[in-house]
Amino acid sequence: MEQYLPVLTLGVLGVLFVLLSIVASRLLAPERNTLAKRSPYECGITDQVAIPERFPVKFYLVAMLFIMFDIEIVFLYPWAVANDELGLFGLVAMTIFAGIFFLSFVYELAKGGLNWGPGRRALTPVKSPERTTESTIRKVGLEGRIDAIVETDDSEAA
Repeated sequence: MEQYLPVLTLGVLGVLFVLLSIVASRLLAPERNTLAKRSPYECGITDQVAIPERFPVKFYLVAMLFIMFDIEIVFLYPWAVANDELGLFGLVAMTIFAGIFFLSFVYELAKGGLNWGPGRRALTPVKSPERTTESTIRKVGLEGRIDAIVETDDSEAA
């Protein structure tokens, strides 16, 4: 029990210091309750009457995407260290794991999840003047199409 006495003493001194600090600040600190002290403080921005804009859901999707890639990195380091012991099984497992994360990233890109914020602009395809519907679409006649033949036979019969 004597070996734990310094630890117990240090714990009691810590609790006494906390209690003494709280009591001293209540007794000695002047209490001036002002509007500035009562208003919420967030990153130096003063309180506003109306919130100008809510964060879009895409902001949180991007945040989750970054967290997912952080998790992937956390699992990649142990795999890289134990790569020799895991062999082909570890390589296949990590390839599947990384592939799933890569597909989620591709899905996020396809949904436009990374196009958010005030600088967002619509993505329009680039069209060259020499490309027209006549040069890019192959025209197919009615020959070889069963539906077209059936419709023409029905219209001729009527």
